[in-house]
Amino acid sequence: MKKNLMFLGLAALGLASCNGGYKKGDNGMLYNIYTDKSGPKIKEGDFVLTNLVIKNDADSVLLSTYDQGRPTPLILPKPQFKGDVFDAIKLLAEGDSASIKVAADSVFKRAPKPPTFKGKYLIYDLKIVKLIPKGTQTDQVFHDNITKYMTGLATADKNAEPAKIKNYIAENKLTVNKTDSGLYYVITKPGVGPLIAKGDTAVINYTGKLLSGKVFDSSIKEVAVKAKLGSLDQRPYTPIRVAVGERKVIPGWDQGLLLLNKGAKATLVIPSSLAYGAAGAGPIAPYTPITFEVEVVDVVHPKPGAVAAPVKK
Repeated sequence: MKKNLMFLGLAALGLASCNGGYKKGDNGMLYNIYTDKSGPKIKEGDFVLTNLVIKNDADSVLLSTYDQGRPTPLILPKPQFKGDVFDAIKLLAEGDSASIKVAADSVFKRAPKPPTFKGKYLIYDLKIVKLIPKGTQTDQVFHDNITKYMTGLATADKNAEPAKIKNYIAENKLTVNKTDSGLYYVITKPGVGPLIAKGDTAVINYTGKLLSGKVFDSSIKEVAVKAKLGSLDQRPYTPIRVAVGERKVIPGWDQGLLLLNKGAKATLVIPSSLAYGAAGAGPIAPYTPITFEVEVVDVVHPKPGAVAAPVKK
């Protein structure tokens, strides 16, 4: 899945105009280099960290690393076909930025075409953030250098997280409460009845966002459609059931739901330590704080004397 997105992303970056300002490369590929730094050009097998926007020639964005909050790391592979985006990347050096247009028909001979895709070209807007040439380094030294660099980025992200949360709260004018664990929350609509307790099942509608405002998941179809989330027809858009306190969801949810009751709505601002941590998940990069808007549709209490079913091994 990620490889397909990256392949599509690198094939779709560029401008929506036809050939204005573009030079013609192999196999009909078009490119326009905006920033041309001196330095070694990227070669197959080099490590590249790239900010990337992928779109069609109607300017409909398919993927953006800016929304995700982290550039994409890549060891440049061999071109999939003559004149593909990987070929075009070899025209660039560290610090360069460019737009690349690749014929959609060439790309989709080798990768599934998204059912909603329209247009003649895939367009890639690229910014080369970092280049680590393979050169004559052994594989071990090369990968050690990549690991050292990426670890430094992760440490910087971790250290920057408190400021990101503080800025988000200020920019959105949220009057938040904070738990001892570091969870921030705002109850936007009070509920009724007792608070949810461990062992209860909470029935929840939710929308998850990055602090940039980019929606990455929602149980509400209208929100998912507006955010152009993938797999729209492959899931039911109904409230989900969460067994609270059983570690089946991220800690920020387990803790935040205990603060709510039936009918309550809240905004949870969750640091990465209570979300996806150092590993990240899908579009959520390592050490990324996230926010959820949640609504407690119902609370189901366990029946008195009920015994939990044994776990099958």
